[in-house]
Amino acid sequence: MPDPVPPLSGRRAQAARNDGVILAAARDVFVARPDAPVATVAQAAGVGISALYRRYPSKEALLATLCLDGLERFVAVARRALETDDPWDSFEAFLRGIVDADVHSLTVRLAGLFPPSPEHDALAREAGGLAARILHRAQEAGSVRADLAETDLPLIYEQLAAIRLGDPERTAGLRRRCLDVQLGGLRARAAEDGPLDGTPPEPAELGARWIPKG
Repeated sequence: MPDPVPPLSGRRAQAARNDGVILAAARDVFVARPDAPVATVAQAAGVGISALYRRYPSKEALLATLCLDGLERFVAVARRALETDDPWDSFEAFLRGIVDADVHSLTVRLAGLFPPSPEHDALAREAGGLAARILHRAQEAGSVRADLAETDLPLIYEQLAAIRLGDPERTAGLRRRCLDVQLGGLRARAAEDGPLDGTPPEPAELGARWIPKG
């Protein structure tokens, strides 16, 4: 039997608590206002600016951490969805999970505000690959319209993440309602009304948003 993990010392435990509080505050602040200063995060977290900078030496470092969290959530949702045997149920569970986790508020909404690291790139590739597997499996089963491209999916996530009305509970309810509308149009039978207009976004178009601005 392995030895139990020793508890964190008082100082280390406090640092861990501060880190969690800082990240929660940063999420709330930057999702609402990506251009907000770091001082706003410190104030929202109830910690001194020096305590924040000891953990995150710059705003870019804090944004990069939030984005990694968003990508990790995306991957976790996609992996769980792939455990569902029915292709349509898997696809629906995936989209609902992505919307409920609000991962795009931590990823694309923050894109271009920090230089992505190799870890970001690796997670983004894994996330895209998992989403493609879920989509293609549903298309091969005849559950999802065949003219939906992999690159259409990120725009669907973003449309739903852009809904912000009322308090968090109201926002979540409206996003789920709009997702129900979206899902109706994504079923294979919806293609009987005609093909999708225009062309899907190119991977380069989506990737360009991650290039730091300025």
